[in-house]
Amino acid sequence: MADPATSGARPTLEDVARVAGVSRATVSRVVNGRPDVAEHLQELVRDAIARTGYVPNRAARSLVTRRSGLVVVAVAGAASPHGPPDEVDFHDPFVGRAVGGILRALRPRDVDPVLMLAETDADRARVLAHLQQGHADGALLVSTRPDDPLAPLLVDAGVPAVIFAHPAAPLPVSFVDVGNREGGALAAEHLVARGRRRLVVIEGPPDVPSAHERLAGFRAVVARHRLPDVATAPGGFSFVSGAEAMRTLLAREPALDGVFAANDLMALGAVDVLEEAGRRVPQDVSVVGFDDSALAPVARPALTSVRQPIEEMTAEMVAILLAQIDVPDRRPTESIFEATLQVRASS
Repeated sequence: MADPATSGARPTLEDVARVAGVSRATVSRVVNGRPDVAEHLQELVRDAIARTGYVPNRAARSLVTRRSGLVVVAVAGAASPHGPPDEVDFHDPFVGRAVGGILRALRPRDVDPVLMLAETDADRARVLAHLQQGHADGALLVSTRPDDPLAPLLVDAGVPAVIFAHPAAPLPVSFVDVGNREGGALAAEHLVARGRRRLVVIEGPPDVPSAHERLAGFRAVVARHRLPDVATAPGGFSFVSGAEAMRTLLAREPALDGVFAANDLMALGAVDVLEEAGRRVPQDVSVVGFDDSALAPVARPALTSVRQPIEEMTAEMVAILLAQIDVPDRRPTESIFEATLQVRASS
């Protein structure tokens, strides 16, 4: 019999079964994700699939499993500063890292992503229609808005969903987040240990719970060390807003010697303004960011930052969603990851 991998014929389940030395029924169970197959047989089948180049017929498989094998990755709240407000800036360190983490986590699970924007009412209606019509089995929402309107819509629609970050209002929905209060405390303890005493904070947007938590954790440490209360200025999680906030704080607290910014982009904007003002980083002012984005280690000076383990968090989002798809009445899950401090040259 000709080898389907070299003959040009489309490989079949029978071809995979012959190469693996198992029954066609066993191959079918593996392809359809059935758990009742011994691990060593699954390995034989997966190896045979790779050798033959077999590609499952998604339409036929969905008739058996009643699943599409697709999940929606909905992205919102990170509009491009150089484009229309309904477009997402995938160069944003958070958005790019989160979406990339989701794609990497889905790849080995034989589940494909459907990337959809959710910036407008029309966008959100398309996402819901896609899910309710059975074109996808669930949704992963990555949004910088804590009160993103898509989250309650997904809950009301009764579709499996997981969101990144704690929702602003209580919702019966699964989510992942980082210990934001603990992260703020880590930043404050580090600055105090560096001998800094005039501390200021560039906050995130006022409607973002994580920004409040980071500031609260920072202030608790400052109070415990009996230092003067910190001056704050709001930012919008962007480089420009961080720079503007830093100018405000320099005017208000010219003797400041330590800065904590609620994300890395704002911290880098602050460094830029400090250097323009003749304040050396870290000799005169220590700066700490939050996220430990890809920009942090390559900045000059390299940025000390509280690490948000986005890759691990998005992998957990995928695991939770697939578990919910398997067990539709599974209770919502909250998964909070530990924040850690990555110390670099800026402090």
